[in-house]
Amino acid sequence: MNNDQIYKGKFKSLSGKIYFNHSIKKLNWFNIGGNAKIFFKPDTLQDLIKFLKINNNESFFVIGAGSNVLFKDDIYEGTVIKLNKNFSRISLLDENTIIAGSGVIDKKLSEFAKENSISGLEFLSCIPGSVGGGIRMNSGCFGREFKDILISVQAAKKTGEIITIPSKDIIFSYRKCNLPKDLIFLSASFRGVKKSKEIVEKEMNNLKQKKEMSQPTRVKTGGSTFKNPIEQTNKKVWQIIKHSVPTDVKFGDAIISDKHANFFVNKGNATFKDMKKLINFVRKGVQEQTGINLELEIILVE
Repeated sequence: MNNDQIYKGKFKSLSGKIYFNHSIKKLNWFNIGGNAKIFFKPDTLQDLIKFLKINNNESFFVIGAGSNVLFKDDIYEGTVIKLNKNFSRISLLDENTIIAGSGVIDKKLSEFAKENSISGLEFLSCIPGSVGGGIRMNSGCFGREFKDILISVQAAKKTGEIITIPSKDIIFSYRKCNLPKDLIFLSASFRGVKKSKEIVEKEMNNLKQKKEMSQPTRVKTGGSTFKNPIEQTNKKVWQIIKHSVPTDVKFGDAIISDKHANFFVNKGNATFKDMKKLINFVRKGVQEQTGINLELEIILVE
C-alpha cells in the first residue's frame, strides 16, 4: 500500500462526501481557481467532528456561497469544507427569534423572516452570501450589519469541541470580527421585531431596487472588492477608484464593472493572476492619487 492509499484510507469511516484533487472553480462566483487537495461535504455535525479529529493538523477553508472569495489557480494544499443541507435549516425559536444554519443563504433567511412577519433582516435580501460568511465578515448594506441582529453563534473548534458564543462577547467592526479564523460556524440565532408581512416585503423590495440600480447582476463577480476606507475619508471606495484609475483597464478577462467601480468582473476566462493584477493596479493607482491604502473585502485564498 502506497502513501496515497494510506492517506485516503484514514477517511473511510466518514459518511460525508470526500474528494481528492477536486476542482473549486465552480464553487465561487468569480469562477476562478484550481483544485483543493481535499474537498469535504460532511453529512452531519458528528461527521464534521470526526473529520476534524482525524485531520486536525491540516489547514482548511470553509466555503459558503462563494460570493466573496478568490482562489488561486494552483492546488490549495489543505481541505475545503462545504457544509451541506443539514447545516442549512431554519426554524423559529419564538415569535421574534430565528435559528439558522451557517449554510443558509442570506436571502433565504430574509425571506423566512418576511414569511413570519419579522422585521430587521430585510437587508439580508441584498447580500449574496451565507450566514457563516456573514458572521465572519460582519456583512452588511444600507446601514445594517450582522452584528445588529445576531444573538449568538454555535461553532466547532479545530479539535472538534462545540461552543456557543454570545454576540456580546464578539468584537465586531467594519467587515470583520475578532473570532479565531479556525472556528467553523455551525448555526446562529437572530432577533428581529414583529411587523406585518406587507411592511417587511415593501422594505425588502425597496432595498432590492436600490441594489439593482447601482450594482452589476448576473455576472462573474465577487461583490465589493475593497472596503470603504471610512477611517481615512467619508467617500465611498467606488468614487475613489473611479477618479483615481482608468476604469476601462483590463488584465486578460479581469475587468472593472462599468456599473460599479468596486465590482471586478471575470468577463470569461480570467485567472487568479489576472484578477490579482487588476487588484494591485487599482490599489497602486489609488495610493498614488490619494494616499489611501485600500483594504480588500474579498478573501484571497493563496
